[in-house]
Amino acid sequence: MTRFGWLKSWEFMLLVALVVELAVLGMINPAFLNVQNLLFSTSDFVHVIIAAVGLTLIIMTGGIDISGVSLMGLASIILGLSFVAGAPIWLAVAVALGVGLLAGAFNGTVVANTDVNPLVITLALLFFYSGLATGLPTLLDMLGFKAYNAGGFEAYQYEGINGLPKSFTWFGTGRLGWVPMPLVVTIVLTLIAGWLLKHTRFGRFLQLIGVNPEAARYTGVPVKRTLITVYAINGFAAAVAGLVLTAYFTSARSDLGSEALLNIITAVVLGGSSIYGGEGSVLGTFLAGLVLGFLRQGLLSLGITSDVVPVIVGGLLIGTVAARIGMSALQRKRANRAAYETERGAMAAIGE
Repeated sequence: MTRFGWLKSWEFMLLVALVVELAVLGMINPAFLNVQNLLFSTSDFVHVIIAAVGLTLIIMTGGIDISGVSLMGLASIILGLSFVAGAPIWLAVAVALGVGLLAGAFNGTVVANTDVNPLVITLALLFFYSGLATGLPTLLDMLGFKAYNAGGFEAYQYEGINGLPKSFTWFGTGRLGWVPMPLVVTIVLTLIAGWLLKHTRFGRFLQLIGVNPEAARYTGVPVKRTLITVYAINGFAAAVAGLVLTAYFTSARSDLGSEALLNIITAVVLGGSSIYGGEGSVLGTFLAGLVLGFLRQGLLSLGITSDVVPVIVGGLLIGTVAARIGMSALQRKRANRAAYETERGAMAAIGE
């Protein structure tokens, strides 16, 4: 990239779009531009960014995993049930994160060892994990487990598990200076994922698999192991998102994050990832998540109902995909024309 080539990058355009969006919303509603309020409003949507960062790595391989939204709820309810069963809160956190990691690895194992489309596989697993999260309290009661402060777990099936210690909920409600802890967690995970993608052999493997998995296999890339690993990372990220939501609402629920799927996919696509694989940007996903999150907050502050917001987000997703396809077609046309001009010049030189 040239010295100022970054000015033409998709990430820079997203940054410009974010600034313009905030400026326009601020002109319409000056109270919206309060810096402290903007920072704390991110706690309402950073779980989308966390899950989208994990999904970006999968999209790089040409795959997809839509089960993350149900893993958020599963991780949340497992943390809550572990806690009321008597486990120390940090052991409960470890168990919940471990379940997310193992569930993601299971997704990757199925994807890597079958020819079934990952969308179909993870759609089935989305319903499976969602049903497991909802029915887990009843299942524990049937197996004879008991909560330390109640007769059974079924009482928690449809009601949130409250009373979580402040040492845990601080990660959802606390702050470092003006920066809320959910945003701090999101930034840290984004930096780690960006480093994995750009500066490690693992990141190069993801790109090679996305471009051509068969060619990657012949060049020595451990395709199956890499796919299992990246799906496991996505499951872990979804579990982190679920625990961040749990800490923010100070309550463990099986339905946390269930409405976030459209926003997650939109953040990944808007962030510059190709749905065909081989191309993606963690920074782009992070910026796109901010664009979407602040857009939602701004629209709500203007009195637009929450029922209308998904329509706008869906339209933005359609427009982004169409724009990316159009840009790809234009780039191919320019490349073909350049090749034609080069060939014509060479033929003219031979004729002389």
